[in-house]
Amino acid sequence: MSSYTNDINAVSELVQAKGDSWAAINPESVARMRAQNKFKTGLDIAQYTADIMNADMAAFDADNTLYTQSLGCWHGFIGQQKMISIKKHFGGKTDRRYLYLSGWMVAALRSEFGPLPDQSMHEKTAVASLVEELYTFLRQADARELGGLFRQLDTAREAGDEATVEQIQEEIDNHVTHVVPIVADIDAGFGNAEATYLMAKQMIEAGACCLQIENQVADEKQCGHQDGKVTVPHADFHAKIRALRHAFLELGIDNGLIVARTDSEGAGLTKEIAVVKEPGDQGDQYNSFLDVEEIDVADMAEGDVCFNRDGKLVRPKRLPSGLYQFRQGTGPERCVFDSIEAIKAGADLLWIETATPSVKDIADMMNEVRKEIPNAKLVYNNSPSFNWTLNFRQQAYDRWVEEGKDVSAYDREDLMNAKYDATELAADADDKIRTFQADSSREANIFHHLITLPTYHTAALSTDNLAKEYFGEAGMLGYVRDVQRKEIRQGIACVKHQNMSGSDMGDDHKEYFAGENALKAGGAKNTSNQFS
Repeated sequence: MSSYTNDINAVSELVQAKGDSWAAINPESVARMRAQNKFKTGLDIAQYTADIMNADMAAFDADNTLYTQSLGCWHGFIGQQKMISIKKHFGGKTDRRYLYLSGWMVAALRSEFGPLPDQSMHEKTAVASLVEELYTFLRQADARELGGLFRQLDTAREAGDEATVEQIQEEIDNHVTHVVPIVADIDAGFGNAEATYLMAKQMIEAGACCLQIENQVADEKQCGHQDGKVTVPHADFHAKIRALRHAFLELGIDNGLIVARTDSEGAGLTKEIAVVKEPGDQGDQYNSFLDVEEIDVADMAEGDVCFNRDGKLVRPKRLPSGLYQFRQGTGPERCVFDSIEAIKAGADLLWIETATPSVKDIADMMNEVRKEIPNAKLVYNNSPSFNWTLNFRQQAYDRWVEEGKDVSAYDREDLMNAKYDATELAADADDKIRTFQADSSREANIFHHLITLPTYHTAALSTDNLAKEYFGEAGMLGYVRDVQRKEIRQGIACVKHQNMSGSDMGDDHKEYFAGENALKAGGAKNTSNQFS
């Protein structure tokens, strides 16, 4: 017997037990509402998605071609449309496809202060609110899809088509939810470890199963692809990792996931000299990367900070800002050190911000990490901050030079020029972009590939194109030809925007609650019928 049928029977017994006062309750209506509300709380979602992500990680350990992917979201509708599109284009499945919640987009698009840079200045609660919003929209996508199946079921029953009834019943019982894991950005924790813990609890309660935290100073935090990044000693960062773990454990999500991000590749500054408890410990290693000069006690100036290194008094170079600088060229080595220590401190996955999208550079660092942590896995930001076209054309150019190919027709510094678009070198570069995720997952053990800000850019591009046409000579044709006609022909669900907003589900509920007295919106005069 199907789970749907079981629910109908269970509610029937309950209604009968309650007597006449419940006689108007239709058990099948209740069963439908239950099916449309599979997840009752955010913690239900967090546990369900944590299980998925852990299973995906185990599958990746066995076969690193099975990497996962996500696209960044800044609104629930955006996340909903992604998952509806994925189900439509990939056989009704969502396997290994997640959502990414970008702190950058929260700052730029969700703050009450208006657009802000990615510096943790936005309201910290906005992140948890977006997690909740994303899952609200994904659950609504489930309810809408199931509502359509229920209406098909009623039509098949009325027609006496038992074969179709059985087929639709099976689709209902085996419905694939739009709810998927979200990798959620908690920045540098928005304060001390206690603040990190409190915010993590909010995010997990909203449904987040995976939290990504970075090793920058919270009050000096910068976007990973900008200058001026300041890292913290490992003791400070690891306290925040443990704060995240405690939040997961307190809420019963024992297999919740933590992504430890290091910005050391591009961060040349630190706010603190690490505490050293014994020679060679984490603090000692952290300090070993500082740019220092050996001095005599007599050379110490008022206010100088100095420490003992190998029996010698050294003074770290301090900037007018009070920050200390690391030695030039130590970024990759520090990334390796950060990554190894973060895994030892309890992180499940790593994130290394890089200056360019180079498979070799990422693999060089991850291969060093894996010498000590063999199953270390990476989350990688396929960032729009990279000029992918220029980077990969220059990589192709350099590879051609090494191979002895003729590059005389190309100017390496001008390879972004459209005049090169149809060239053999451009085709070579595009092919490497196409296979970048597969190549880097194989060579650098990247488990998850994400693009942080894709819908920020697609919204801007599509709006620019529409405005140019609509306010120009094309007029209304600019909308009809370039938007609506494409929606209809590509089967984009939101062409029926009334249905997407929940109008048909509202009609269903009106009928459940009021029976034949229900005043429905989806009658013959509903202009959305033109899209049937």
